[in-house]
Amino acid sequence: MSDHKRGLILDAARVVFERDGLDGASLRAIAAQAGYTPAALYFHFDSKEALYAEVLGQSIAALKTEVDARVGAAATPQARLTAAALGFFDFYAENPRDLDLGFYLFRGGMRPHGLGRERDMALNAALESVLWPIAEAAEALGAELALARLIMADAFAHAVGVLLLLHTKRIRMFGLAPRALMERYVEAEVEKLLASRTANHADAVHANG
Repeated sequence: MSDHKRGLILDAARVVFERDGLDGASLRAIAAQAGYTPAALYFHFDSKEALYAEVLGQSIAALKTEVDARVGAAATPQARLTAAALGFFDFYAENPRDLDLGFYLFRGGMRPHGLGRERDMALNAALESVLWPIAEAAEALGAELALARLIMADAFAHAVGVLLLLHTKRIRMFGLAPRALMERYVEAEVEKLLASRTANHADAVHANG
């Protein structure tokens, strides 16, 4: 398949998935959107799940590009942690449809969906690679690996929660700015890590003195 044709099919797939969701979409509808016959799609994609995985993979790749650029411009571990967490949040705040893609939040509510074990594992690994700078920065600030991974997962969970409040408009009931909530959380985590590092250093000096 030419890159051009592949791009048209993936663009069409995204339109259909955004309109109909994973459950409601079909390869026939995607083919019609792209201007091809269903047979042309079936020849290259064996299921709508395969197409969805590619569309979602593109979305995660765009997210990673954004986060990596911010992290690369940060000079200190605390700045890198902040850049990674807020970069993740800002991408999905500015691209709500990508949040839908990532969490399959379409018709039928928040039911679990799968794209096949291998695809799910690959996409989960790609998403973890986006978040990994948070764990790396936490380690650089003195956290053990287990704690660093916990901080990464907690930042992910906090960002997703605030993003859902933002995109469902539920945040209005609190009269608060969504990004300010995320910033507050990140600042608190960084402060805890810095305080812990300072305390550990003081303990080490005392023990050696």
